[in-house]
Amino acid sequence: MANHCLTSDVDLRSRENNSSHRTKEIDRDRLIVRRGQPFSIAVQICDSELQKGHLELVLHLGKRDEVVIKVQRQRSNAGHWWFSQQALQDEVMLTLHSPPAAIVGQYRLAVLVMSPNGHIVRKIEGISFHLLFNPWNQDDAVYLPDETQLQEYLMNEDGIIYSGTAEYISSISWNYGQFEDNIMDICFEVLDNSREALKNSEMDMERRSDPVYISRMITAMVNANDDRGVLAGKWEPPYSKGVVPSKWTGSVPILRQWSSSGARAVKYGQCWVFAGVACTVLRCLGIPTRLVTNFCSAHDVDGNLCVDLVDTFNSRKDSYCRKDSYWNFHCWVESWMRRHDLPKGNNGWQILDPTPQERSDGVFCCGPCPVTAIKEGNLQVKYDAPFIFAEVNADITHWRVLPDGQRQKIHVDQSSVGRKISTKSVYGDSREDITLLYKYPEGSNEERAVFEKAGRRVTQSTNEIAEPPRLQLLIKHAKPVFGSDFDVIAEVRNNGDEDAHIQLMVLATAVTYNSLHQGECKSQTIRVKVAAHAGQEVLRLRYKDYATCASEHHLIRVKAFAEAQGQNQPFMTMTDIPLSVPELLVQVRAVVQQQVTANISFTNPLPAPLKGGVFTVEGAGLLSAAPIHVEGEIFPGQKVEIRFSFSPVRTGVRKLLVDFDSDRLKDVKGTATVVVRKKSRAYIPGISGIFGNLGLLHATRLTGFPSGI
Repeated sequence: MANHCLTSDVDLRSRENNSSHRTKEIDRDRLIVRRGQPFSIAVQICDSELQKGHLELVLHLGKRDEVVIKVQRQRSNAGHWWFSQQALQDEVMLTLHSPPAAIVGQYRLAVLVMSPNGHIVRKIEGISFHLLFNPWNQDDAVYLPDETQLQEYLMNEDGIIYSGTAEYISSISWNYGQFEDNIMDICFEVLDNSREALKNSEMDMERRSDPVYISRMITAMVNANDDRGVLAGKWEPPYSKGVVPSKWTGSVPILRQWSSSGARAVKYGQCWVFAGVACTVLRCLGIPTRLVTNFCSAHDVDGNLCVDLVDTFNSRKDSYCRKDSYWNFHCWVESWMRRHDLPKGNNGWQILDPTPQERSDGVFCCGPCPVTAIKEGNLQVKYDAPFIFAEVNADITHWRVLPDGQRQKIHVDQSSVGRKISTKSVYGDSREDITLLYKYPEGSNEERAVFEKAGRRVTQSTNEIAEPPRLQLLIKHAKPVFGSDFDVIAEVRNNGDEDAHIQLMVLATAVTYNSLHQGECKSQTIRVKVAAHAGQEVLRLRYKDYATCASEHHLIRVKAFAEAQGQNQPFMTMTDIPLSVPELLVQVRAVVQQQVTANISFTNPLPAPLKGGVFTVEGAGLLSAAPIHVEGEIFPGQKVEIRFSFSPVRTGVRKLLVDFDSDRLKDVKGTATVVVRKKSRAYIPGISGIFGNLGLLHATRLTGFPSGI
């Protein structure tokens, strides 16, 4: 009969193994290793047992042992597990070698002491370890030979997400937190809840060696449209029974909430939130990943590479043919991998989009698709190349509806879509423009050849555009701050030799970043006579005009439409004006691992009081997301100061992220870089109170009250 031993007979040597496998940030106590790289464990087995027989090792994967692997005693080829052993007094050092294409997941190892006649003399069970992708191994499909890029695209827990418009790019600091407690387990839980895993767990487990399969499953599971996915998407208020998407500052609270609720979708996400969570999961599993923002991103539903925008100029509300649309910005991720399933030339960065837009093979997921395929117009390459190509290359055609119901084409924009495609630089917190990885220079011969190959065309109509008019229409504006009044100048420029009589309509509406109409702010229609020089009209927008209808994205769309007497062809222009919000001032007073003291200060910029103010602070390796509520109202011009302390859990360069929300002003962010050194005996007096690992020192101090308050 076999003699079963406990795991106390085993030393996993987790600290040594995890350090050499670059997983110590995830855990120092559990064994976490990367495939294609050997690791050693010590097992207590006496010499007499070894002299009578030999050892056999068996690996088990899956909750129901869907995959069982017998580890070979010597290397036969690179595609199998094998082990070597070395006797050391009353223990044996076992060195396991995993193939570079091994299944990623949680393994259970059984060590069997076998008699010469094949009977089990002793069985050591309960040995558990996790195996991840290994981008440092040149035989792994995710191998990335640049250490600087690996430090950014795999090891960095702090990120920057670019947003706003191509003309006014802003940024959002994001805590990926892929090495925070329990996040790795949640990432595997995400895979276990996929439709494929629940439908056929054995087939799913066997395919988890392939980063193409894994990454595609993640794009499906980050959104909850078809399955037990992580995030429910919502693109306009109300956000009842959930969190406004702009409030999130990191992936960790989202993943933990999803897991603790029994795989119930977290409310709510929008594109950058979906992308941020996907980046966390992919980096955690060992796949180099970066978050990318495409400015003026097209959503082409009917596949004609054209976004058709129809405007009646009466209802004030734009409509899109067959739900075509374009977004001021759209976020996805790129993961680095070799594509063994595609012809040569498709390795490298692969586009993955977890935001639910269109179905792919019947499921709301997108990718992986090679960036090189998009640049070269190879739209037959899987997955979802035609849809992604349109996101960065589609035309925008503006139409209006005539009194007889016919549509008239007003303007075709062939250059706005797919601009300033951006990602965080590996050399710091600056923006890197990667547009040329997606497309050839505008107007080049290569660009035209790609368009011809891809079949890009403009929707045809019997009512074609006439010759370009002699009149030009421009919109000018400063960069306004949310809460202020500002001017918008609609200028008609007459380049002809004769006077022009113009009817000009200027309309300002509040929109979301993906062009959803939130309400009309102000409109103005005038008749002007424009001589052979520029004429202009000023539309002043006051805070009261847009305060009630502005979305959480603080975006105003201004559209100018003009008709000249004697001309059948109208002309128009449009611009989106982002209203900037003030940043929070975050200062760190002391930086030792035992305690960190930080200050947050914020001044209300609005001409109205703020109610329900709450600061949320978090940071990878620093502290879990925690709220700090502000009591009472914050009056116009009033300053709020928060002082708090916390105990970091890991050393290194960290980012402290702060978000402020209230009834009238949301999505106010602030960051501070924190260098956490090893524990010190330094003592910071006056620290009291516990808030998780957050100690409140001074709740709030309000200054700058107006007289009479």
